[in-house]
Amino acid sequence: MKNFHQLGKKYGRKISRLDEIPEEELRILSERGFSGLWFIGIWERSPASRRIKHLCGNSEAIASAYSLKNYKVASALGGEEALKKLKRTAAKYNIRLACDMVPNHTGIDSDWILQHPEWFLQLDYSPFPNYTFNGENLSPDPNFEIKIEDHYYDKTDAAVVFKFYDKANNQTRFVYHGNDGTGFPWNDTAQLNYLLPEVREAVIREIIKIAKEFPIIRFDAAMTLAKKHYQRLWFPEPGSGGDIPTRSEFGMTKKEFNKYFPKEFWREVVDRVAIEAPNTLLLAEAFWMMEGYFVRTLGMHRVYNSAFMNMLKNEENAKYRQSVFNVLGFNPQILKRFVNFMSNPDEETAIAQFGKDDKYFGICILMVTMPGLPMFAHGQIEGFTERYGMEFARPRLDEKEDKYLVERHQREIFPLMKKRHLFSEVENFLLYDFITDSGVLNENVFAYSNEKDGELSLVVYHNKFEATSGWIHHAPHSVVNEKGDRIWKQKKLGEALRLHHNSDYYVIFRDVISNLEFVRNSAEIHEKGLHQELGAFKYRVFLDFYEVKDNEQKDYEKLAKYLQGGGTENIRKMLKKINLLSVISSFSEIIKPENLRKMKVLRKIRTKEYEIFLYEYLKNDILLEKFRRYHRNIRFNHFRTGFASRRKIG
Repeated sequence: MKNFHQLGKKYGRKISRLDEIPEEELRILSERGFSGLWFIGIWERSPASRRIKHLCGNSEAIASAYSLKNYKVASALGGEEALKKLKRTAAKYNIRLACDMVPNHTGIDSDWILQHPEWFLQLDYSPFPNYTFNGENLSPDPNFEIKIEDHYYDKTDAAVVFKFYDKANNQTRFVYHGNDGTGFPWNDTAQLNYLLPEVREAVIREIIKIAKEFPIIRFDAAMTLAKKHYQRLWFPEPGSGGDIPTRSEFGMTKKEFNKYFPKEFWREVVDRVAIEAPNTLLLAEAFWMMEGYFVRTLGMHRVYNSAFMNMLKNEENAKYRQSVFNVLGFNPQILKRFVNFMSNPDEETAIAQFGKDDKYFGICILMVTMPGLPMFAHGQIEGFTERYGMEFARPRLDEKEDKYLVERHQREIFPLMKKRHLFSEVENFLLYDFITDSGVLNENVFAYSNEKDGELSLVVYHNKFEATSGWIHHAPHSVVNEKGDRIWKQKKLGEALRLHHNSDYYVIFRDVISNLEFVRNSAEIHEKGLHQELGAFKYRVFLDFYEVKDNEQKDYEKLAKYLQGGGTENIRKMLKKINLLSVISSFSEIIKPENLRKMKVLRKIRTKEYEIFLYEYLKNDILLEKFRRYHRNIRFNHFRTGFASRRKIG
């Protein structure tokens, strides 16, 4: 979905409130197959964040969407009333609204830091003697002073704390900025102290309150609050060093840390939400190889799968296949709890990473046809190249949507979005080995099948700039044995498609990308598999499978031989043509020019080229269609070339 400025451009009016989002836009999203809409920056943002950016030279910037004053819908967006109206409208189109929750920090001038400064990680002294705090007071309350370290403004230092002074109590605190240890601190945020039980409880209560308003919540940087990483960042074990400056001196043994932080915070959240706000989907942004842990141990409903974007972009296809097999081998249910994406607010746009051609659409098809939750980024469908600016009220680039890209999504992607029920489950999901014609495993090809309520699907994509051909025959299949252990077995494509192992049977299926139908012998698929020829970044999505038993005339055998692996627009029509082939083959001998001359059908022969034209014309599909309609009594119409009319042949 576009932002408000882009929506206003599209609909020719100013849009700035949630309840001003055009109903037409929601209808379009629904028709495209979307069922959820994630709003970034919906809460009241920190005025201090905005001011810091201005003081640093970004005069057009607004506050960060992740530096929050509180969890109230921003008044500039219309507040709670506007949200209620939008929810009612979105519900008409079966669209659920999603929001962000930023659990590990707040804005440096948030309501919580003014009301409960003791809830934040802090020191009663400056950690570095060269730190100075002589800049502008960023506090909205005259009873407090909030100042960030002076060197932030000239970009000569990245301070880890800011100064918080309580005038009434004459107390100075040096509060840590939010930080994940991978880069500079987030200088407009304040880090919460999760060793305090009252902090954990306050955040959980806030989450439950939000869950009662939003059926989907995305937790920003959720992995930083897993116990393993929270200790690593803020209370590192003795001797382990420290990822955040000055924190090593506050190290704790694991036993001591567990005394203060006994349970995983996210496990508590999941359990409490299940009781107090059921029917809420909890989605975690988690990296650092924590994806499996979040869904397996912590019970999170969905978790980011950054491997999908990064490995497929870099064409690390063998590594990504192995990551899928690792999940299938441990617990296939985890696979459907991944959130697959091609871009997110922290990454370059999907267009910048994948382009606009077959590779983009091939990866996009994987995203919408694999188990898991497909997530489209802002402007992805329209082909916007500007990285989404959460700190700007409007885009910096005046981009127009790419009509070709939108139309291609309309043809190839959105129909599959509407069939997500076929792809989202894992009980019948199989990832196949693709064996080339020379007998080598080609891990650049992703081929997988699925089944839901008797409907079958088979998706094939080649993620490499080269051509290949080979067979889809068998899939490593993880099953639970009598002892309860997971073991690997091989499952054939013929079994997965539930085909008869009998040469009298043929399977019909359709590629929704080309809209062509195919016919293959069922026994051949059992014994050899399905042969595919794939160019660079080419893909196929086979649906509408059904099996037929051949008749005494062997019509399906004839049809399969005639098509030689190719497709046709309509199997039934092609069958009728095949039935005429024996008659037509004899008839084509009759209509050769030399035979027509003998029969005196031609009034005169103008040129040799005319004879060839007539012969080719009578052999093509036009003749077949006329032959079907007129059977034995075919009448030829007048031609400017002088062909005699109204003579009967038969």
